[in-house]
Amino acid sequence: MRLTAFTDYSLRVLIYLAVRPERRTTIAEIATAFGISEGHLMKVVHFLGKQGLLNNVRGKGGGLMLARAPEQINVGAVVRLTEADTLPAECFDRNNNTCVITPACQLRKMLADAVRAFFAVLESQTLADLVVQRRSLSKILSIPIESVALPKAKAR
Repeated sequence: MRLTAFTDYSLRVLIYLAVRPERRTTIAEIATAFGISEGHLMKVVHFLGKQGLLNNVRGKGGGLMLARAPEQINVGAVVRLTEADTLPAECFDRNNNTCVITPACQLRKMLADAVRAFFAVLESQTLADLVVQRRSLSKILSIPIESVALPKAKAR
């Protein structure tokens, strides 16, 4: 299954913000870090804000921040939100399926199993799992190391 650019960009925005969760970030900073159009990111950021994943503040001193802790953002849930209408094959679309072999085809069952497995893996992970290499990500994305808050060690 191939993710749409919208989903890819959504995950990148979330990863970028999770690397620097204590500080507001601008769309321009994220666009520069990933070499992505600001126009595309504006649509993504607007969507993620409407879904309750981002706090988007306009104006001077504004910017973007995660609306929840990275540990509370499920990767599979994000992909399901952003890939809402994506079907793996025509036979999954009850209204527009014209495939003549659908009644006897086993491919549909295999693809359904594969999609379930795909989401099972993604749903077992959180945004925090995607940023465990926070220092490396900060270097790659040109985020000043001193602005990267490392997670505190868990009490035993």
